[in-house]
Formats: sequence, C-alpha cells, structure tokens
Amino acid sequence: MPDVVRQRAGVPVLMCDPAGPRVATVQDALDLIGAAFVGAEVVAVPASRLDERFFSLETRFAGEIMQKFVNYRLRLVIVGDIAQHLAASSALRALVHESNRADHVWFLPDFDTLDARLHAIA
Repeated sequence: MPDVVRQRAGVPVLMCDPAGPRVATVQDALDLIGAAFVGAEVVAVPASRLDERFFSLETRFAGEIMQKFVNYRLRLVIVGDIAQHLAASSALRALVHESNRADHVWFLPDFDTLDARLHAIA
C-alpha cells in the first residue's frame, strides 16, 4: 500500500506505509513533506521506516528531520514501539517526553493513540 492521505479524527493525515522506503536522509523527509502537500496536516511515519540514526541524538539527524516538519508547519507523528531506543538513551527519553507535550512532533505507540490525540486538539 502506498503512502496515502486519510481522515483520522477529522484531520487529514498522510499515512506512511510501513513497507515504504526508509527515511535515511533529509531529502527523504522532504519527500514526505512534499507528499503531504496534497492536503495533509499530519504525517504519520512508522518508527520502523526511520533510519537508526534518528534514534541516536548525537547524530543530529532527528533534529534536522523534526525541524523540517516544523518549518513547513506539518505535524510529524512517529508511530510504533521505540522502547528499545528509549531504554538505551536518557536524552531520547527526554526528547520524546517534551515532544509529546507540544504540538509539532509526537511519538505514539499506535494509531488509536493518534486518533485520541487528534480528537483532543479538535
């Protein structure tokens, strides 16, 4: 299934296919942003599509990707189990905690949680 825009809780979300290409470069993230310009307000990316460098904050890759989405005024949602990465990095745990308190980038375990968050802000 290709990446497709679907309504979730009344919000247009670019649902990224778990089997789609990995997000391994800033250009890959910009490609997702471009795909979202067909009307999406949120881009939901399965955690499995993110290059491992995203979860190693010392690479600054996560910051670059997150900043691109903020600059283009799109909400980025990382969906899936990242417990292994969180267990290995207190800095990542802090980033996830702070991101989930804000509006631009969320780390959520599943799409039901995404729907609940979207309902809460609608």
